[in-house]
Amino acid sequence: MIDAVQRVLLRVFRVLPRRVRRWIVRFGTPKYTVGAICIVQRRDGAILLVRHSYAPRWGTPGGLAKRREPVDIAAARETLEEVNLAVELIGEPVVVVEPVPRRVDVVFLARPAATAALDDVRPSSPEIVGTAWFLPDELPELQPETATALVALARDGRIDLAGSGLTPSSARPTR
Repeated sequence: MIDAVQRVLLRVFRVLPRRVRRWIVRFGTPKYTVGAICIVQRRDGAILLVRHSYAPRWGTPGGLAKRREPVDIAAARETLEEVNLAVELIGEPVVVVEPVPRRVDVVFLARPAATAALDDVRPSSPEIVGTAWFLPDELPELQPETATALVALARDGRIDLAGSGLTPSSARPTR
């Protein structure tokens, strides 16, 4: 019975004007925000973390991509805007899908640009209240999305989190 109803609904759907079909699909499809995150790592392995004004734990530079903005551009832009650091993205990103907040994070591993002055890394946005470099075995308490992003890069073999308390089986810090 259900199959017959589905077939009838599909036939009706096919004859609807294209504009109406698009509206139905958009209305019935879950909406997700797309975030671009930069995990910036220095040559010595230290990772740049930031303190957001709205969160008690440490996070990473990043934010929402603007409409039609490529996520690689968004990641580099957000890092420059938030901490005054130009970066070079390394390789392909990993993608983390968080169904409950309906968020897709595109996570890039990055290094400071060759011309970047690491002494100039500082909060340069009202949402950032602090910046610091941490070695993987000295990571502070992290925002959940930051821990998840780091673990995703570690699973992909892109970053070494030995001694960090973060493991591929858990995105929560053990500290």
